[in-house]
Amino acid sequence: MKLARYELNGTIGYGTVSGENLNILSGCPFGEYSETGDTVALGDVKLLAPTTPTKVLAVGLNYRSHLDGAPEPDNPEIFIKTPSCINNPGGNIELPDGDDDVHAEGELVVIMKKQTRKATPEEAAANILGVTCGNDVSARTWQSNDMQWWRAKASDTFGPIGPVIATDVDYTDAQLETRINGDVVQKQTTADLIFPVTTVVSFISQAITLEPGDAIFTGTPGTTTALKAGDVVEIEIEGIGVLKNSVVGQ
Repeated sequence: MKLARYELNGTIGYGTVSGENLNILSGCPFGEYSETGDTVALGDVKLLAPTTPTKVLAVGLNYRSHLDGAPEPDNPEIFIKTPSCINNPGGNIELPDGDDDVHAEGELVVIMKKQTRKATPEEAAANILGVTCGNDVSARTWQSNDMQWWRAKASDTFGPIGPVIATDVDYTDAQLETRINGDVVQKQTTADLIFPVTTVVSFISQAITLEPGDAIFTGTPGTTTALKAGDVVEIEIEGIGVLKNSVVGQ
C-alpha cells in the first residue's frame, strides 16, 4: 500500500494511491482510519510531506561507500534534524546565505507507526509503518566549521520527504538512485547499509522514545554532489517512487 498526504481545496488528509487516483481516507494511518469511498485524481491534489513528525533523526556514515577511508562506526552515528526542515514533494530547496557548498543526499527514510521505546530490532520492525524517499540536504561548510550540525543539516527546506509512504516494500534490499538534472549521481541498494533499518530504530529507541509519524533518515551512499540554483533533484527508491525538488537561491 502507498499512503499519501495531500491538500485539496484547503483540506489536508490522507489517501491510498491506486494508479493515477487517490482513495480518500477518514482518519490517518498513525491511528484509526477507514476508506471513505471517495476518489480524486492525483493530478488534482497537492502532495505534502507524508508525515508531520515530532522529531526527525538521521544516521551518518551508514554505507561503506560513504566512509571515505574512515573506519566503520561501532554503533549507528545518530544526529538530529528538526521537524521544521521537512519539505514537501515538489517544494523548493533554498540555498542559504553563508554556505555555497550545499549537497544533496538521497536516503531511505523510515516512518514510525507506533510509540517505540527500548525496542529490540524485532519489536522495532513491527512498529514501522513504512518507508519513503528523503533528501538529507547538507551545507558542507557549516558542517565542517560548526561544532553542531543544527544549520548544516536542519535549515528550512533541508528535509524533503515523499512522495508516499510505502508499507509493503522490502526496505532491506531496495535500489536507491539520486539524479541531478537527470544525471545519476548516486546509485546503491539499501542491502549495503552498515546498520540495517531495524537495528537503527532499536538503537535510537534505547535513548529516545519514538512517536507515531517520527522520521528517521538512514544514511546516504557513495559521494555527494553540490547543488546550484536551477538544479532539479530526484530521489528514486524502488517500490516507493520519485521525490522531486527544485533548487533556488534566497
